[in-house]
Order: sequence, then C-alpha cells, then structure tokens
Amino acid sequence: MEQQKNSKTRDRLLAAGASMAIAAAVGFGAVTTGTAPVFAEAVSVQAPQVPSFADVVQQVSPAVVSVQVKSNIQPANDESGPFGGPGGFNDLPDDHPLKRFFREFRGDGNGDGGNGAPGQWREFRRDDSKPGPKRPHGPRPVSQGSGFFISEDGYLVTNNHVVQDGQNFTVVMDDGKELDAKLIGTDPRTDLAVLKVDGGSQKFTYVDFADDSQIRVGDWVVAVGNPFGLGGTVTAGIVSARGRDIGAGPYDDFIQIDAAVNRGNSGGPAFNLNGKVVGINTAIFSPSGGNVGIAFAIPASTAKQVVGELMKDGSVERGWLGVQIQPVTDEVAESLGLSAAKGALVSEPQADGPGVKAGIKSGDVITAVNGKDVAGPRELARMIGGIAPGDTVDVALWRNGKSETVKVKLGELPSDQKQASVEQPGPVEPGTLADLGLTVTRADDGKGLVVTDVDPDSDAADRGIQAGDVIRSINSVEVKDTKDVTDAMKTASDAGRKSVLVQISRDDNTRFVPLPIAKG
Repeated sequence: MEQQKNSKTRDRLLAAGASMAIAAAVGFGAVTTGTAPVFAEAVSVQAPQVPSFADVVQQVSPAVVSVQVKSNIQPANDESGPFGGPGGFNDLPDDHPLKRFFREFRGDGNGDGGNGAPGQWREFRRDDSKPGPKRPHGPRPVSQGSGFFISEDGYLVTNNHVVQDGQNFTVVMDDGKELDAKLIGTDPRTDLAVLKVDGGSQKFTYVDFADDSQIRVGDWVVAVGNPFGLGGTVTAGIVSARGRDIGAGPYDDFIQIDAAVNRGNSGGPAFNLNGKVVGINTAIFSPSGGNVGIAFAIPASTAKQVVGELMKDGSVERGWLGVQIQPVTDEVAESLGLSAAKGALVSEPQADGPGVKAGIKSGDVITAVNGKDVAGPRELARMIGGIAPGDTVDVALWRNGKSETVKVKLGELPSDQKQASVEQPGPVEPGTLADLGLTVTRADDGKGLVVTDVDPDSDAADRGIQAGDVIRSINSVEVKDTKDVTDAMKTASDAGRKSVLVQISRDDNTRFVPLPIAKG
C-alpha cells in the first residue's frame, strides 16, 4: 500500500513539472534548449549628423547684448486723435462692436500692439517699440533691441531705428550685468548705429565681420539676440537669398535668412559657423508681425564700412552724383541701341549738381564708374555712395549710340535732395501723333509737347502716359513740334530699331518710356 501511494505521488509531481514547463514555454515564447535565448537588435540608423551650433554659440554669446533705450518724449494721449476725443470712438459705448474692434486692433490703446496690415513689410522700429506707463517726468522706455561688441574697449553696433529718439541707453550683458552707453553716431540711410560702453579696465568679448562675398545661398546662419526681451536667444537657419531690395532706401542690398527673428532681434548679429558676423538683423516680412521665416540682414561689407566711419567721425559722408536714374529695361536698351539691359538711365540731372556740371544729360546711360560696370540703379547708388565727396571719378556713358567718358567731381550727398524743376507748360497749337496714339500741343515755353489726349487702346496708354504729361525728347533729341517726333521715329526706324525712348515730365519728375514704332 505504501509503495503504491509513493508511486502516485511521484506521478503527480512529474505531471505538475510538465505543466510548469509548458506554461513557461507559452509565457516566454520559447522553449529552453540548454542555450541562451536570441533577441533582435534595436533599430539604429547610420545617417549624416547635422552640425551642432553649440561651439559657435558658446564663443559668440558674451559679445551679444540687449540694448534698452529711454526717452524724455511723452506718449501721445490715447484719448486724442481720430479714435478718441469728442466725436471719436471713445464716445461709443464700451460694448459697441466698433469700439471693441479698434481697441483690439490698437493693442488695448498702447500703440499698434505689433499688429500690421497683411503682407506688410515690418521694420523692427515698429515692432520693437514698447511704450511704458505714462510718467510726468524723467526718461521712459521707448524701445529695446539687440547689439554686439566689435572692439574690446566697448564699441558696439545696433540699428538706428532702435536708438532713434533716445536720450539714455543701457546695455545688458550676457551675464545680466547692466552698463550705461553713449551714442557715437547713426546712419539712417543704412539703419546702423554705434554705441560706446565705458567699462573702465574691463575688456569685452567682441566679434568681427565676415567676408560676405563668400556667402552662398544655403549656408548656415545663427542669429543671437533679444526677441521679446528674452536676452541670449539663439535661432538657426540658412541664407535664403542675396541682394534683396525691400524698398527701405537707395542702398538696399539685404541678405535674406530664414532663422527665426522677432521683435527685439533688431540690431542683433547673424553668424556663420566660424563665429563671424555675416549680417545685422534689421527687418522682417510678416502678415502678423511675428516670424514667418523671412528676415533681412544688412550685409557685413556694408556694415563694416559704415561702422568704421561712425566710429571715426560720428557720421557718414557719401559721394553725390546729382542725377535721377531709372532701370534700363530690354525695351529701353533696344531703343537706344544697347547690346544688353544694363546700366542706369539718367532721367534728369539735378540743377547745379555735379553731374550736370560735368555734362551728363537726360537720356544718357551710365554704364561704368572708374572702370567698374554698373548693373543697375542700386549698384550705381552704392558705388557713388562709397566714394568720398570731392573725389573725381570717370563715368562711362552711352549716348547717341556710342560710348564716351566724362570726369565728375563728386559732391556731398545732401540730406534733402532737390528735384529738378520743370516749368508748367500751356497749350498753344494742337496736333496729333497717330502712330503713338497721342494728341499733343506745344508747350508755351517752347520746350516739349504737352499731351492733351491719349488713345486708351494705344501702347502709350498701356505704358502709363497720361494727359498733362510733357514729352521733352525722343531718343535724346529735343522735340518742339510734331515734326520733331516723326523725324526722330523715322531715324530710329531707319537704324533698324523697333522702339523709341520718350522722355516724359510729370509733377516735376522725369522718366523715360519706350514706345514701339508703328510698322508701315
């Protein structure tokens, strides 16, 4: 009996052991066979590594500062103007839809709140302004931006629109230390300014300008600045384009980047991966006022030249040629017999300017200065602006179908350039220029023909010629009657040209309009 009982117990234990082995096999997904289980490896991708900006940022950050500006100018009374005062929106009930709309649009009455019209170029001057509370006396905060040291003794660069209207300037270092600064000089035309910090025996970490001629579209850039008052903020992107003209002034030649810049980045640097400044962040394009990936920086080459002059003299002197200019289009080039649409067309030499004294005339095309080709009006403005007043330059012209060179002693660019005056003519003898779709009459001063009517289906109408315009010349030949016009057109046609260049005066301004020659 005892032996039989032991046998049954042994069988139960063997059965239990088999059940545990099966359960283990089900639970762990494999039956042990006396060797260690084999598992699949974790996913690992061998991909090119994006370069880190940490080393660059660590080196350049101490040179980048926040710039705080204060002014004694008091803010405008929010109760005045078209939105306030008697009869204004302030007289409406608080819950009136129009009053709510304009309150929100204006940022609750404190400036524009950073809101702009859709598709509007937004200069940081507009975005950076942060009006403070009204104070009866003493300076108040008016703006803040960014800047960076360019010398160990405390010279630093920022934007002109950051410091304009300011009386007191404070620089906040990367470590939070605040130092007073004084304004050395500004250049509104390029939107640059130089401040100086007196640090005593302290030597400041500073950065240098890059050779921006070596910058290529697609190169990495790192922007460091003070967006929304958040000092020491770093963003990265690439150079999106070069040579951008955004209508800010005659020296537009911006570098476009897609590194995120916002209010407060104004005047801050954009670095290359070697820690050199390739540009100074100045403007953005944004429908909302915030970053959308389109920012514009002043090129290092421009900044280096201007900043050097500001540090030396506190101002910038530029050469002045004294001519109004416009681009040379394909039609203009063809009408003048130029082989390519390059250069700057002189629409009007300014009275008593250096150009007119040297013999430059309306209709001339400036093709080179001191042997350097002129691609267009912007290039000419930069070339002349980079030459000191009083210097004599060789100006190559295309005139009457051939090249010639004149020597011009440059003047100093005046603060307010005067426009050449044109006497207002009156009608005398009406006539028609059927081939051009124009009805004209002689000017009472005998210089040109007044347009009295324009055929709406004519090429002249398509190119913007209006009644009241004065035709001064055709292909640089002065016209006094309709015969002068037809003779000039025949001469151009005999020379194999397809159009003529018509000099038009309107509202004391002069421009050239190419008009096709009718085929007979």
